[in-house]
Amino acid sequence: MNEEPIRSAFPELEAIEDDELRAGVIDAWTTAVAEHDIDDITAVPWFPPSQRELGLDDEYLVDHVRDVTACAITVTETLLERRPADVSLDTVIAGALVHDVSKLAEFDGMDETAISGLLGHPHYGVYSVAQADLPVELAHIVLSHTSRTTVEPATLEAEIVRHADEIAAAAIRSRATDDLRTV
Repeated sequence: MNEEPIRSAFPELEAIEDDELRAGVIDAWTTAVAEHDIDDITAVPWFPPSQRELGLDDEYLVDHVRDVTACAITVTETLLERRPADVSLDTVIAGALVHDVSKLAEFDGMDETAISGLLGHPHYGVYSVAQADLPVELAHIVLSHTSRTTVEPATLEAEIVRHADEIAAAAIRSRATDDLRTV
């Protein structure tokens, strides 16, 4: 598949300094797009169950992934400026960019697939990361970025992406409610 739609959707890819890592992230997305016959990655919904519940049909996965990546970059850069943190900005960016690649398999438009029902979020993403021959640290970020698994972040990079994802999702939900404790 042509990688240009992925590069266009995620300009943050260019911030990854490691060429192999960047190529692996692109490969994970292009493979997932091809395997699930996605015509336009920018039209993929963010998270259909929440969107239906909250009436937020105009939220898209690419925008969410970019929000998570921007938040994660800012947190990482702040940490690196303020303290001697052992954290890889490349790993944070790559992890943020692939953290929700599984949603291409979990949903067909607004409908859940068998992968969503039987595996749940984000297990297919671990497969996508492994298939792209990305480092295990990225599979860990994918698996630990959500409370829908029992895997807790074991690295600072995974912790940063998890919190960035929670904040970006809360920002979306805040459009439909004034009290985030109710959703």
